[in-house]
Amino acid sequence: MLTGFERRRADVEGVTINYAIAGSGPPLLLLHGYPENHLMWRHVAPGLAGDHTVVLADLRGYGDSGKPAPDAAGLVYAKRSMAGDQVGLMRRLGFGEFGLIGHDRGARVAHRLVLDHPGAVTRLAVLDIVPTRHVLGHVTREMATAYYHWFFLTAPNRIAEHLIAGDPGYWVRSLVGPLLGKGASIEPEEAPGLVSDALGDFLR
Repeated sequence: MLTGFERRRADVEGVTINYAIAGSGPPLLLLHGYPENHLMWRHVAPGLAGDHTVVLADLRGYGDSGKPAPDAAGLVYAKRSMAGDQVGLMRRLGFGEFGLIGHDRGARVAHRLVLDHPGAVTRLAVLDIVPTRHVLGHVTREMATAYYHWFFLTAPNRIAEHLIAGDPGYWVRSLVGPLLGKGASIEPEEAPGLVSDALGDFLR
């Protein structure tokens, strides 16, 4: 699905980070959204690799990256932990500084990364987010209805995992479908991989 990219894995402080890399030039890290993985960039990344070293990484808990057991405090899957993984990955690849693009969940991780590691990022693009503190401070019924999954996924006792496991394909399609736009769809030959990789071991 990613012509010219080499798929690899790296151990970063005990967490496996799955990534694909291609190109040459200034390093550029791209982080995907929810419920996606690095393949969301498949139409964009080859063009960027013409003059950049492009790294497409799966966040921890997504795709083929490691899925450590969650903790009661929520630190294991905090944006800070995910940001640390990505800085660690880029350092392992020899990139102390890099450009950064994040979409949705990846944009929130990118925001945290810049705050925690300001010297690492040369340029930043955040796509499709409004700062979380602002959003949660201005919740309306309309917003809560449109983004119901934000609140559903925070339910205790693995309620979300149990219910999503009943039909994971439907869950992903119900979230991704409306985002694609009228008449658009994910390529049929790529949909199974996108769904299974995006959910990963979340349901196990």
